[in-house]
Amino acid sequence: MEHVRDELDRLIQQRRLGYSAISRLIGRNSSYIQQFIKRGSPRKLDDDDRRVLASFFGVDEQVLGGPPAPIRDGLIEIPVLNVDASAGFGAIAESETAHTRFGFDERWLAALTRAKSASLSIIHVLGDSMEPTLSDGDEVLVDASDEGSRLRDGIYVLRADDALVVKRVTLKPGGRKITISSDNAAYPSWDDVDRSEIQVVGRVIWFGRAI
Repeated sequence: MEHVRDELDRLIQQRRLGYSAISRLIGRNSSYIQQFIKRGSPRKLDDDDRRVLASFFGVDEQVLGGPPAPIRDGLIEIPVLNVDASAGFGAIAESETAHTRFGFDERWLAALTRAKSASLSIIHVLGDSMEPTLSDGDEVLVDASDEGSRLRDGIYVLRADDALVVKRVTLKPGGRKITISSDNAAYPSWDDVDRSEIQVVGRVIWFGRAI
């Protein structure tokens, strides 16, 4: 289990994040992750905590002490997180644990993305600011490994404080500044935003909608 603590610590330092921020990500008290890494308490990560962390860092659950992503009958299971990404002015992310899982055909998923399944999760869209592209109630497939240096024009889930939003991101010439906008013209856009001021959760690569 010691290698799990070392690897989690390495991932946190690599992203230049604090222990308290990662603790809040999984809905724990601010010292939870520091105690896990430095003091060995708890002895191992909770299953739901491990799934969220693996998805956030874009690694296999096995790296954080869990089993490899299950493949059954050619299906890869992707967690549906108990959280909304607001297509409006921001939904508070109170819980980011999986409440169910959705199976994708392995070959279909491989044709859609090269991302490992541990990097993928499904969340709900709340609000109408991304109409007509995304509607209230849509489910979006998010690739958490597609951020940082890979950031490019597209639709992303972003975190601002404790709020999650789904918005269109457009890179400005030079790559350091971005525009964050809504597809619904009734909502405002933010121009010349420094990339360091936002946290990119991941890129939206697919969506599903009930008819």
